[in-house]
Order: sequence, then structure tokens, then C-alpha cells
Amino acid sequence: MRTSFEQQALETVQRSRVILPGSRVGVAVSGGADSVALLRILEALENELGITLVVVHLNHSLRGSESLADAEFVAELAHERNLRFVQRVEDVAVVAAQEGWNLEDAGRRLRQRFFVQLVEEGVADQIAVAHTADDQAETLLAHLMRGTGMTGIGGIHPVAGPVVRPLLEMRRQELRDYLQSLNQEWREDSTNSDTRKMRARIRKNLLPLIERDFSPVIVSHLNELARLAREENAFWNVFVEERFEKLARQSEEAVRIPARDLLTPFNSLEESYQKKATPARPTSANLTASPQLAVTERLIRRMYEAARGDRRELSAKHVQQIIELAGYLKSGRKVELPGGIIVHHEVGELIFARIIDKGRKVAKETTSPANAYEYIVELPLNETKTLTVAEVGKRLSLNLIDWPSAQSDTIRDVQALDADLLRSPLILRNWRPGDAYRPRGRQDERKLKQMLLAGRVPVSQRGTWPVLESSGQVVWALGMEPAEECSARPGTRKGLLIVEEEG
Repeated sequence: MRTSFEQQALETVQRSRVILPGSRVGVAVSGGADSVALLRILEALENELGITLVVVHLNHSLRGSESLADAEFVAELAHERNLRFVQRVEDVAVVAAQEGWNLEDAGRRLRQRFFVQLVEEGVADQIAVAHTADDQAETLLAHLMRGTGMTGIGGIHPVAGPVVRPLLEMRRQELRDYLQSLNQEWREDSTNSDTRKMRARIRKNLLPLIERDFSPVIVSHLNELARLAREENAFWNVFVEERFEKLARQSEEAVRIPARDLLTPFNSLEESYQKKATPARPTSANLTASPQLAVTERLIRRMYEAARGDRRELSAKHVQQIIELAGYLKSGRKVELPGGIIVHHEVGELIFARIIDKGRKVAKETTSPANAYEYIVELPLNETKTLTVAEVGKRLSLNLIDWPSAQSDTIRDVQALDADLLRSPLILRNWRPGDAYRPRGRQDERKLKQMLLAGRVPVSQRGTWPVLESSGQVVWALGMEPAEECSARPGTRKGLLIVEEEG
């Protein structure tokens, strides 16, 4: 029979819908109270949620015998619960030194890599971690003291890729009370009480002080603030991505955007708004009074992310420098940014590119995967053809079918090409940086890299993702809508379906 606390947890998880029915959930258990409580809660709710559990543990090798004892404790706990146990050992300190990361960043990166690999290898569909409402409150306070924007105020997300956080609405003390009611032991990490670290000082000193002397419900208020910020950010992310795809051009070497478009990103949205709110000649000075500033700043961060791969280290000061750079009328000026990124102003364009040493540009993602491939398909196609792509262990069948003169309800959504519109050379190959085309039903061209990201194609598979090229133009990619100009439609005589065969 469920306890009242387990019932509360069940209602919370079902309402938040962070765990999907039918999933194999990898529970990340460090041995600490929060993660042990997460395991015991999900075990108690396993049937109601319709899930199966796997215990996963990453040994960071940072605390010597303590780390080994934690791993042994978690392994024994999994054995007691008759659950599969999967462990990975990483020397975080060594990796941090090799890569130039701090220990916290190295641990985060290695955990994320471990979780992604578990999903890619089929060990789990989702990874549940034990962040609580207290963790959320501590995170927001830490971000505010370091300086942050709306993204930082969003704090810890309930879902981030394969990682889910079912306990984000629960207090840490509630979990300890629950474990004590079960007579369940846990491990204490000695580093958590090291008040030389800001996070520990917030946990031990600042948050209790605020709760005692200022607001006993501060944790609840901070969590609500984070939720509202995430909703705002969700809107902005969609809007800015649309502006980025519309205004920016991305190649292997750089990401480019007209300076005018960066300073007045609304121009192509609404002519009437442009006349009311946009000056005839945009400059950084009059932009400060414009409602377009919020879009410009976010668009700069998106450009930086496209050039570097993430947004780390880009400050508000850097963003302002780029706005000022865009306002100059003369070419030749530049701004150097963290992470080896340089921004040039050349002939009315801002160009974001990688650099090595002083001013030496390097191409981004130019290296071909070791198992790159190209297969030429002879035209015209007169019959079904099967290609075995040995480099990636795939078999792709090019099926030539009769196409109705008017698409029926059963066939209108089929991702087929018009065989008569294909031109030599017709090449099946792996994805390359810079690949782009206009998918069926869209007005604008899209980068295939963004389509793979939106389609949640694992990073490890993107470099060898199958692409079809017709006369030098990409017209199809596996699992994606075909190119608009070559799509089958009313009037098509022969349709070409490309499918991945099993086995």
C-alpha cells in the first residue's frame, strides 16, 4: 500500500508528465539521500507509471575510497531491489586537466555524456536525476549573485534531452523523512559541506537565513519564478530560431548576417511596424530605445552559439560590443569573443568565425567522418534499387512507384520525390556541414544540421546521416521532408520512396 508521500509523488509525476509510460528509466543514483529517495519512490510507483527501472552510477574518482564505497553501496542497493546496475568509472580530475575545464564543469560534461550513451546504447529511454526544489532555489540564488539573464533565471529544467527530474517540486527534507520512515540508509558526500564553495555556503548559510528572517516560503517563490522564466524562454527560443533561419547564412567557415538585419530583425515581419518603430538607418544608438533590442541581443547569442557550439562565457558586455560593431558604417572592424570566436564587419555584414592564434580563421566542422561515403545512382531509374551502405551498416531501398494523378488521403503525407524531376549526378552520401534545402511545405531553406537537431538524431549519427543529392543540390535526407521543388504532387507520374530496410 502506498504511503501518503508516495501518493503525492505519484500525482506530481503524472501531472508534470516528465516520465513517459512504457519507458525504461535509468535512475541516476549517487548514494546520497536525494537519489536513493528517487529510486525508492520510482520503485514504489513502477506499476502505476508503467515503467521499468535500471540503476546507473557514475564514479567520478574524486574522493578515493569514499567514491569506491559510494559505488559499492549503490551496487548493493540495486542488488537488494533486484534491479539491473550499470556503472561507469571516470577520472574527472584527469579529464579536467587534459581539457582545461574546472572540476565542476568536467563532472557535468562527463555525466551528460554517460547519460546520452546509456540512451544511445538502449540501456534506458530516459535518465531520472534527483534535483529537488531546494536545488532549484540554490541554483537561482547562485545565478543571481554571479549575474544572469532570463535563461539563467529559468534554472534547472524538468526535462533536458533524455534527462528528467521528477522531484523538482519536492523539498530535500521531505525526502530524508521518507527514507527514515523506510529505515533506508544513504551515503553522505563530505564535499557537500565544504563551505569554501559558493553552492555549499548558499545551502548551509544563505537560504536558511532567508527562510528564517525574511520569507519562510522563499524556496516556493524561487521555483515559481524559474517556471515563469522557462515559459518566457520557450517563446523566445522559437521566435529567435525563426529569425535566425530567416536572416542568417551558415557555412562551414562562418555564420553571416547583414548588420541592418541584426539591428532591425523585425523588418521582414511586418511592414507597418517597420514604419512606426524602425529608423531609416539603424544604428546601435537608436536601437537602445527600440523594442527590437531584445530580439537583437538574443539573435547575437544565437549567432555565437552557431559559430562556437554553445553560449558559455558570452557576457552582456560582449553582446553590446557586437551591437556597436554592427552600427559602424565602415568595414574592417572586429571583436574577439571567448572560445576563439572573432566577429568581423565586412561590407555591411557581420561574420562570426572561429580563430586560432591571432586572426587565423578555421573552418567549423570541416573534417569528414572516418566512414564517409558516396554512392552514385544511375538515371533514369526504371526499377526498385537497393543500396547497401556498408560504412554505416544500413540498407536503403529506392522504390519507384506509380503515383496517382490526384493525391488521396492515404498517400498525401508520404515523403516521396518526383522521379522525373531528379537530375544526374544522383548521389547518396553522408551529411556534410553546410547542407541545406527547402523542405516540402516551407517557404524558406533550412540547414540540415538544424533539422537533425530538431529530429533528435543523436550527435554520434549526424556525420553519417544519409542524404540524396540531385545535380549538386540536396533534395532528401532520411526521416525528413523531401525538398519542395522535387516533391511528388498532383501530376507526378512516378514517385520515388526511399526507406531504410530492416536487418
